[in-house]
Amino acid sequence: MIKVLIVAGALLACSSPTNNLQFADTAQAVAPTGSVYDFKVAALDGTTIDFSSFKGKKILIVNTASQCGYTKQYEGLQKLYEAKKDKLVIVGFPANNFGQQEPGSNAEIGEFCKKNYGVTFPMAAKVSVKGDDQAAIFKWLCNKTQNGVLDAEIKWNFGKFLLDENGALISYFPSKVEPMSEEITSKL
Repeated sequence: MIKVLIVAGALLACSSPTNNLQFADTAQAVAPTGSVYDFKVAALDGTTIDFSSFKGKKILIVNTASQCGYTKQYEGLQKLYEAKKDKLVIVGFPANNFGQQEPGSNAEIGEFCKKNYGVTFPMAAKVSVKGDDQAAIFKWLCNKTQNGVLDAEIKWNFGKFLLDENGALISYFPSKVEPMSEEITSKL
């Protein structure tokens, strides 16, 4: 099992050898390397988010940004979290990988999310979700060789990874898929 501690300022990234999502079928399933429950990441407030504490709930991991055309999705994410928090945890990961749309400090990001969208779901410290400095959790999420399910390429802010109650990756949703969409809610 892989144990990873991501500290504030650590960067995460996600890349794929192709531009398309590739889902594993049962004949080609790949054994995962570790589990999402092995990850502990720094939170915006300096505490630690321990993914093992989410066992038994679905997890929606989202790369976020405060100055993006999709930033309004914070509202939908908060609504979804409030409606399903008994069986769903949402974890936001601010990232400055796309168009420099998350330039703020962790404190500034936290204040922005609370003031403008009333965000109460867990928010990780700012990371990188692609490239050479990609955070370990996003390497795991984006690579079938590690997660055992799919390869994903994060192309912009507000990409969403849904994991089941046992920590297995279910799906990746690109930015345009709204948090309250049938595409997501039907899997909850």
